[in-house]
Amino acid sequence: MKIGVDWGGTKIEAVLINAHDKSEVNRIRIDSPQGDYEDIIRSIVSLINEISSPVENFTVGIGMPGSLHPETGLVQVSNTKVLENKPVKSDLEAALGYEVKIANDADCLALSEAIDGAGKDYKSVFAVILGTGVGAGYVVDKKLIEGPNKLTGEWGQNPIPGPMDKYESSVKRHCGRVGAIEVFISGPGLEQYYEFLSNNKLSSREIVTLYREQDETALIVMNDYFERVARSFSSFINILDPEIIICGGGMSDIDELYEEVPKRIIPYLASNFFLTPIVKAIHGNSSGVRGAAFLWD
Repeated sequence: MKIGVDWGGTKIEAVLINAHDKSEVNRIRIDSPQGDYEDIIRSIVSLINEISSPVENFTVGIGMPGSLHPETGLVQVSNTKVLENKPVKSDLEAALGYEVKIANDADCLALSEAIDGAGKDYKSVFAVILGTGVGAGYVVDKKLIEGPNKLTGEWGQNPIPGPMDKYESSVKRHCGRVGAIEVFISGPGLEQYYEFLSNNKLSSREIVTLYREQDETALIVMNDYFERVARSFSSFINILDPEIIICGGGMSDIDELYEEVPKRIIPYLASNFFLTPIVKAIHGNSSGVRGAAFLWD
């Protein structure tokens, strides 16, 4: 059996998967404790113990925001501040009594979709998370690509391809980095931009609804959003040129994204055509937890 854990900022989910046919045997979801690292670790250990209790032979893979520093093993580049510089792997293994594998949540999305999702028929799969944060994973021949710094796919930390306008050059990521892709094409990034233009705070879902109703401000905001996504995607397409791009996370539910981005991206590419399909993750919110389970393949 394989156990996958999706460790998010608001919820923690575990799934038990049959290794032979990849069928789901059980799934448990809990709210993620807020602000207390030790409480979070205890909750994850309890969740894994609960879902593994009926079986004897199993492996555990965990997807989480950020990655593990290759030398110290401490969490790095996480948008969940309480995890930064914490020894999550060694703490979990000490409490559980066995080894676990941990990868970035976007890596898990990419692995899941490459194995039996939207990318199963493609050699190279680049999967992006557009949600509370922005990240990505890269899979070739069903194998997750991890560089020596454990940063493969962290393109959301890069500056948005320019030239930046006045707004873009003024916005900082929580680490202090100016103009990072994440602060423009994440859900909070969209909301912040709408508030900047309207002095009115709305959720990303409400903004998209207003856009579909032809609200003037929402049209400007979403037009700029699609353009920023196209600019952002061009940065990894020009380098990796993946065979398919798969989107997950809450913002991936904006259906217009898949029509607008391909139309807008060519001016930012080293080409006068764009043939790569951009699609939504087949497994949706389950991609991360399934991919975590497959870390042991």
